[in-house]
Amino acid sequence: MREISIVLSEFWAGLNSVIASAGPADLLDILVISFLLYHAIRLVRETRAIQLVKGIGAILFLYFAASNLNMITLTTFITNIVQFGVVALAIVFQPELRRALEQVGRSRISRIGRLGGRDGEELTLALQTMIAAVAGSVTDLSRTKTGALMVIERETKLGDVTPSGTLIDADASVALICNIFYPNTPMHDGAMIFREGRVHAAGCFLPLSANDEIGRELGTRHRAALGMSEVSDAIVIVVSEETGAISVCINGKLDRGRSVEELIEILEDGLIGQKGDESKKTFWRKSQ
Repeated sequence: MREISIVLSEFWAGLNSVIASAGPADLLDILVISFLLYHAIRLVRETRAIQLVKGIGAILFLYFAASNLNMITLTTFITNIVQFGVVALAIVFQPELRRALEQVGRSRISRIGRLGGRDGEELTLALQTMIAAVAGSVTDLSRTKTGALMVIERETKLGDVTPSGTLIDADASVALICNIFYPNTPMHDGAMIFREGRVHAAGCFLPLSANDEIGRELGTRHRAALGMSEVSDAIVIVVSEETGAISVCINGKLDRGRSVEELIEILEDGLIGQKGDESKKTFWRKSQ
């Protein structure tokens, strides 16, 4: 009990000393570390990695307890494990680390100095035309229970996916989209890629999600949609050929059973940022 009291006293003495000597740089240092820890926790909170984090926490607790109790053998054993732990963590957390780096790459800072592509009113008009075409085609595909998989590119470029399909580079239209997904056509089983409001490619193969928690009732299209949304910031739309249900995948999350109106709001909010502007929300209806 006395040893615990001594440890606590030393801790408070050290803490008071740090607070007394803290300056603006130290405060900034704490804020940055807090920001990084917060986002690291958010990154693993809803994944299986959280279980590994709990295991690491238990090992660290055991290490400090063994060190304070002078358990030399156990302390040495845990120290040797920790030495190889950095490499092991890089391997085990590879999907989460990749996702974190991709999110940094998709931040607003990364958009500075962006080269090429359309921008401004021209891009907005193209996106509006594309959303109208997607809404109209999804309506028809859902009614006829025709399976479809559409990927709308955002900040993350999908140049490593488009070569697996056929380059189209055409204006988006209901007729074009529905014809491509018509059963038994050459490209109906693959994914359609949209870039800057245009149909960029079709018949593309997407990476399948390795998430074991996906329900068995979901087919290859839904797994491909989840896989694509896990490695990019794309908005992925799936039309089920069994039920005609409309699903949307964003950032590794599957939202099933959406209506066409809800799909339009998702696309406007995610691509143009016009959610809540009723004067622009109904433009897709005029083309029907």
